[in-house]
Amino acid sequence: MLNDPEFGEVIIKKNARSRTVSFSISTSGRLQATVPSFTSERTVKNTLDKLRDQIRDKLKVKDPSTQRARDAKKKLLMKQAKEYLPYRLEYFAKRYGYHYDKVVLSHASSRWGSCTHRKTSILAPTTITISLNIGLMQVPESQRDYVILHELAHINHPDHSKEFWAEVESHDPNYRAHRELLNTHTPGV
Repeated sequence: MLNDPEFGEVIIKKNARSRTVSFSISTSGRLQATVPSFTSERTVKNTLDKLRDQIRDKLKVKDPSTQRARDAKKKLLMKQAKEYLPYRLEYFAKRYGYHYDKVVLSHASSRWGSCTHRKTSILAPTTITISLNIGLMQVPESQRDYVILHELAHINHPDHSKEFWAEVESHDPNYRAHRELLNTHTPGV
């Protein structure tokens, strides 16, 4: 627990899978920091200080008309994404010989996409799910394609090894430029 003069008690939740310090609102309405296991309280405080303005904006009570506009935008993006992203994913999967089991559309605030390999039991086959963010509908097609090809490459390489990047580059020789441009946008809707 960390006491902050502006936000009060900040819950610190250590998570071995976390790679960075991230903030959210707990079910009790308090600010919560999810941090890697080895993170010090000082690091949490420094990160909180750096992100203070962003956190303050997120905590503000939103105007209902603004929320309605945001909901309408999400609904429109979801409709567009359903009509486009699964087909574009299927196109590249067939073109480059990838197999996945399921596609999921999300509106995550911090990821453009993900590739998950799941095994329900030792004897069961691995299920591969590709998740794509509906926010991709707001970026140019070359950047959408980069994310799709990036996630498809994770089917063969679930890491970011040299082999992974070589595979991405074999399908998208300009992936570095596409990734750099994509980083100027945020996934959240």
